[in-house]
Amino acid sequence: MTEATSMLLARLHAAGLTDVGAVEPASGGLAATAGLARRADGTPLFVKAFGDPPADDAFAAEAEGLTVLREAGGVVTPDVVRADRDLLVLSVLRARPDTEAFWEACAHAFARLHTTTRHDRFGWHRDNWLGRRRQVNTWTDDGFEFFARHRLLRWLEEPRVREALDAADRRALERLCDRLPELLPDRPACLTHGDLWAQNVMAAPDGRPALIDPAVSYTWAEVDLAHLWTTAPPPEARVFFERYAELTGLDAGWRERMPVLQLRQHLAVIAQFEPDWGAAEHVRATLAPFRERP
Repeated sequence: MTEATSMLLARLHAAGLTDVGAVEPASGGLAATAGLARRADGTPLFVKAFGDPPADDAFAAEAEGLTVLREAGGVVTPDVVRADRDLLVLSVLRARPDTEAFWEACAHAFARLHTTTRHDRFGWHRDNWLGRRRQVNTWTDDGFEFFARHRLLRWLEEPRVREALDAADRRALERLCDRLPELLPDRPACLTHGDLWAQNVMAAPDGRPALIDPAVSYTWAEVDLAHLWTTAPPPEARVFFERYAELTGLDAGWRERMPVLQLRQHLAVIAQFEPDWGAAEHVRATLAPFRERP
């Protein structure tokens, strides 16, 4: 075993799961170390840990997100076996089948999630975590204020963001935030996954769409849509966007709004990862119309 999988095995044993003999590495995650294990009775487990946890409640908040997506939103998520400071243990899902039928099923699942969980305020009853950074979820009555303060401007104090964006970029972001009511429609809050890049869409053992790694809050549904739209979903996912628009009555201009909504995730990537996979370039391109003219 590698050093990483040995760490996972040691934490499983410390948590009382002593009938696990080995852990194999699992790919896909960026912020934490992940692996696949099997108990003595044959039960497979997905295991995740931080070498240095960002907070004592990071996995508890993630486990809560999985539960609320399933219980309130009707979305399939893995069962939580254990969640504490040092370890998250889940039931095992399988890789998604990239077929049009699967992505159409995803459209129905997300349309149901976003249309049946409306809320009169934006936020969540606790902060949670986006990767290794705290996601601030302070309850806010106004969606534009919530998105500007807690999803965009919040990142400007991160060291890597300060390095990547100059003073003109930061002023442009502030001007964009001031104009959000002109750029985005006034929509109600609903329960959102919050970190919906394509790799967080998987399949249940019976083939239904399933989700992992949430950073839930009540905010605009299009935050989820933007994240999936801009993180290279497969060609078969085109039917997802078409069917989702039909099911939710989404207007024809939604594609033009995606870069503004996805600023939040690009800023989060800049704050946490090097290289940033072009996130800073995307941010600067979106901010270009809001820069001061010489």
